[in-house]
Amino acid sequence: MKISQITFTRFIAAMAIVISHFNKDLFLYKIKFISDIFLRANVGVSYFFILSGFIMIVAYHKKEKIEYLDFYRNRIARIYPLYVVGLLLYFVTRYSDFGFYKTFLYLSGIQSWLPGKALILNFPGWSISVEFLFYLVFPWLYNYLYSKGNKSIWIIAVLIWIGTQVFSNLYINSLSYKGPHTDSHEFIHYFPLWHINEFLIGSLAGIFFVKNRKEKNYDLAIVLVFIAILLSLVFIPLNFHNGLMAIFFVPAIYMISCNNGMITKVFSMKPLEFLGEISYAIYIIHIPVLYILRSFLWDNFHISQSNAVFWIYILVLMVVSALFYQHVEKPMRDYLRKLSFFK
Repeated sequence: MKISQITFTRFIAAMAIVISHFNKDLFLYKIKFISDIFLRANVGVSYFFILSGFIMIVAYHKKEKIEYLDFYRNRIARIYPLYVVGLLLYFVTRYSDFGFYKTFLYLSGIQSWLPGKALILNFPGWSISVEFLFYLVFPWLYNYLYSKGNKSIWIIAVLIWIGTQVFSNLYINSLSYKGPHTDSHEFIHYFPLWHINEFLIGSLAGIFFVKNRKEKNYDLAIVLVFIAILLSLVFIPLNFHNGLMAIFFVPAIYMISCNNGMITKVFSMKPLEFLGEISYAIYIIHIPVLYILRSFLWDNFHISQSNAVFWIYILVLMVVSALFYQHVEKPMRDYLRKLSFFK
């Protein structure tokens, strides 16, 4: 089952994260409310985690059982090549950061399990460390719970989601939390176990979707949910990073996936669908591309003003991501899936 219209939403989330990581001198940060939204726009990673669980169910829901090795082969082939490319690009301008220990943590995907190490090297890679956990547990969840219609997983997932939100917000307001750029910050924001609730909730949304899909025009409802997301980021002073926004992301994903209105017609357009396809490349290489471009623009043209750099950066990032998608991600995915030692 292919849901073309949901693919473009990945691009929206990826671009929100890109802007949130850009220099805060950017013109967008001079506009009240818009600034508040982009300061919290890294919540797009939470959307990725929820959507990951949703898409996994949609992709595998007709199987009676998932073969572990086949699943791991396909997932590694899907995300690992560009994950490594992101590291190689990072070293172009940050080669002084190279260290065997850091590189081992990054390449093994365990950095987010170690507070203080989650953001080593190409720091968007912290989320891939979390995805590795999702991939590890999904075949077991599917084979023993989802495919057998075990209803207990619904209660368990909701309790884990509630517990995570309560703990996260209590921790951030406790004496144990020392603020941004500390080990305590990395622990509560990047530790993989605090994100398993997002994957579980996304998976359950996927189960509900495949069993209760009802196509209709959800355009107005989708717009209202999107507005609610923006208003929440501006006015609600809570920690959104660990899945709280599932209350909006889940209905948004479901309605967009079932929608047959104008939004679906627009989001399903081939150019927009392609932008969604390259969203992983955008996300995983956007920091090293920014470092390389800033260095190039300053060394050769003495351009450093944020607004000028931003527009050049967005164009370059789109082009480079498209090239990596076409010439690295897709061919390497197909190649790795065919290797005999993976079979």
